[in-house]
Amino acid sequence: MTEFTMSTDADGVALIVWDTPGKSMNVMSIEGFHQLSRLVDDALADEAVTGIVLTSGKAGSFAGGMDLGVLAKMREDGGDDPAAGILDGILQIHTILRKIERAGMDERNKGGKPIACALPGTALGIGFEIPLACHRIFAADNPKAKIGLPEIMVGIFPGAGGTTRLVRKLGAMAASPYLLEGKLSDPKKAKAAGLIDEVCDDPLAAAKAWVLAAKPADIVKPWDAKGYKMPGGAPYHPAGFMTFVGASAMVHGKTKGVYPAAKAMLSAVYEGALVPFDTALKIEARWFTSVLLNPSSAAMIRSLFLSKEALEKGANRPDVPPQQVRKLGVIGAGMMGAGIALVSAMAGIEVVLVDQSKAAADKGRDHTAAYMDKGIARRKTTPEQKAAALALITATDDYAALEGCDLIIEAVFEDPKIKAEVTAQVLRHAPQDCIFATNTSTLPISQLAKASNNPEQFIGIHFFSPVEKMALVEIIKGRATGARAVAKALDFVRQIRKTPIVVNDARFFYANRCIIPYINEGIRMVAEGVSPALIENAAKLVGMPLGPLQLVDETSIDLGVKIAKATRSAMGEAYPDGAVDEVIFWMADEGRLGRKAKAGFYDYDEAGKRGLLWDGLAAKYPAGPQPPLIEVQQRLLFVQALEAVRALEDGVLSDIREGDVGAILGWGFAPWSGGPFGWLDMLGTPYAAERCEALAQAHGARFACPDLLREMAEDGIGFYQRFGPARTAAA
Repeated sequence: MTEFTMSTDADGVALIVWDTPGKSMNVMSIEGFHQLSRLVDDALADEAVTGIVLTSGKAGSFAGGMDLGVLAKMREDGGDDPAAGILDGILQIHTILRKIERAGMDERNKGGKPIACALPGTALGIGFEIPLACHRIFAADNPKAKIGLPEIMVGIFPGAGGTTRLVRKLGAMAASPYLLEGKLSDPKKAKAAGLIDEVCDDPLAAAKAWVLAAKPADIVKPWDAKGYKMPGGAPYHPAGFMTFVGASAMVHGKTKGVYPAAKAMLSAVYEGALVPFDTALKIEARWFTSVLLNPSSAAMIRSLFLSKEALEKGANRPDVPPQQVRKLGVIGAGMMGAGIALVSAMAGIEVVLVDQSKAAADKGRDHTAAYMDKGIARRKTTPEQKAAALALITATDDYAALEGCDLIIEAVFEDPKIKAEVTAQVLRHAPQDCIFATNTSTLPISQLAKASNNPEQFIGIHFFSPVEKMALVEIIKGRATGARAVAKALDFVRQIRKTPIVVNDARFFYANRCIIPYINEGIRMVAEGVSPALIENAAKLVGMPLGPLQLVDETSIDLGVKIAKATRSAMGEAYPDGAVDEVIFWMADEGRLGRKAKAGFYDYDEAGKRGLLWDGLAAKYPAGPQPPLIEVQQRLLFVQALEAVRALEDGVLSDIREGDVGAILGWGFAPWSGGPFGWLDMLGTPYAAERCEALAQAHGARFACPDLLREMAEDGIGFYQRFGPARTAAA
């Protein structure tokens, strides 16, 4: 398969074009690297070639990154020593990019040929590391393009020289947002930050002109020139020393020490800054190899890249024709309905926003205006984009306006009677073939579908709040839900650029089924006399974005009371959370309803800013002997993971990828672990089952080992061994 081709024009400029067959965006393969290397060798050896321009054959993009199969192949090539295989493969990539960078120069920096890179658009990961090795980077003035190094977001870091080059180019402080946060920039912002050199209408022509005019000094990288000093100072310089001290504190403050890639990258930067450039590349390669062999990185790549991408592309979509939404009806213009209207209009979908009064509907539409105004103030959007979004939203109290809608989402109050009344009223005006969705977080879909005369066209779509920020959407199939309804919901979620999971109907579905036990376990420990500070910090130190007490403050304690009362009513004597109710009912009676009341498990100031944990907790529930940190952490994680296993056992989940991706994106389950199933696999099912039994004996039946987990522990296999996509496809 030919991925790179080369031609030379009359001026002696060799044009190397990257065009991966069968892909909408270039991705680098092992063979691609070898082809690029051979073409660069040919161009440097050809006396008729004066310089090289590297570009893409894809409209609007340069490259999307590395084919992750490359890394797997490197591991396989290592045989019994995978570290050696990965390190050797990475060093080969470094050699190719260093050859581009040196471009035939001798040790005195003489005799090289200029090499420029012309970016038609997006350049990510290896797609930006290659340009960084070139002598000049030109980018098209394409505001939709994204340029940067997002590897940290999926559990690794730029290991093909990008880390070392960017730090030497910008300095450690200036490079940190792009390396440690994976920040992406459009071309103009990338130029302003120093990531690239030029932004123009025709980057290919500009790159060729530069190559023809380049002088010998133009192709020597600063770090290869005599007297180079790192911007901002090296670690042994007073200014640089403070930078690295601050960077270390910042990384550990943000990651809590549970993300190996961030720590490894910081080590590569620090150690690399102390030595010459070529030695720094070797250090980077060694740390990159270490990260790739860490099970956390493998789990994050699987869930946050491979599985997430597969789900977004419709891995579990029914085989029915495309169901793109043309006109959307949203019933209820409150916080959820207004958010749904906003993200839909931003995706270019016509929206009819209906509420009981025109004023209420207008208020919901105003949410889009306010959101876009914030974007304009931050220069993330334009007045024209605001006007276009608002033009797509019709706010009304007239159900007749729903004529022509092919999807209607009801987002009214979480009350079955109200939802049934609204459903019946809407369906009197909706087209016969319209798919009807209810936005609910807890109410069984099959029960709500009884209000519809077409239950096969009735489905649940659970948005997370705030809609515009949360990436996950949980799609719930009722017992009668048909394939077209599922496909419609999936296609809609893809249109609004969110990640879907599809689950079967049951109380609390999947996400809340796992979130509620997490919150309850934290509250239960408060009642036991465990220090609230220990509970909250234990959660954060194991990778949860919010402690359980802060999370219940954010969602509101009175909501917890309502859910508890409804669940107790439904379960009767089997209800297991009386100890939790004692705490939250007391909190509610005290008027401490969470952030919205400026009083909850935490104190808040008049502006609603969170302060310290409320000291009234210690007075009501005095602290006794404190459990070890690891025990608190295991209670908080196991109570979620075991509920995920039960959801799989009960058929609520049909794909463990959805369980892991949904957990990370929905409520932030320790992303370093790859999700609850990834975490259990990392522990090993035999150990996980053993810990369940110990926790159940100490703390109750909620930690009892599910039959499925016990069976897998006895067989010594993990969830991805048994239920991974390859096994599922084979079955």
